[in-house]
Amino acid sequence: MGKKLRHITLELREHLPFTILSVSAGIIILGILTFIASLLGAKEIKEPSQELFHVFHPLHMLFSAAATTAMFWRHENKFLKTVIVGFFGAVVICGLSDIAIPYVAGFLLGVKMELHICIIQHLMLILPFAFMGIVTGLIVPKEIQSTIFTHTAHVFVSSMASILYLVSFGLVYWVHYIGMVFFYIVLAVVIPCCTSDIVFPLLAVRKD
Repeated sequence: MGKKLRHITLELREHLPFTILSVSAGIIILGILTFIASLLGAKEIKEPSQELFHVFHPLHMLFSAAATTAMFWRHENKFLKTVIVGFFGAVVICGLSDIAIPYVAGFLLGVKMELHICIIQHLMLILPFAFMGIVTGLIVPKEIQSTIFTHTAHVFVSSMASILYLVSFGLVYWVHYIGMVFFYIVLAVVIPCCTSDIVFPLLAVRKD
């Protein structure tokens, strides 16, 4: 157990720089979008943020399903179990990152948040990306499963999805809370992404 905890701690530490940079980039992008919206006379960016969330959230499912599936498949070649692990790791754990943690963060900031669960409300938006991610994880070569590019892409997409959910479904005037937004989104990305990509699939592998 001690060895597993040390490994998890190491993975969290290694993911943290990617997460901080990605969340910073996401905040910059959101700031630019907010500025453009104000120039166009829009008082808030709720609707365009919702549209963008429904782009980045399915893409996060794709990356997460691919990473979770590839990690499990590397250690245990059972097709059906791999599909289940990949699907659960993407849909449930991504839901924590993109929806649950931003929802709680908004609540802690004193904002009335709307709970919007895409796997329930937009099933056919999510399933193609999740299953395509599983297929990708099954066929991707081992040498490109864990690269700086794949980690950076996954963490950036996750950061954008989490930030956009927070703004789309409650925290419209996010600039006033930018410090805490940064803190909560880092947490929303680094812990679930590590869990989805590494911890969960390895825990699902048979002990032998």
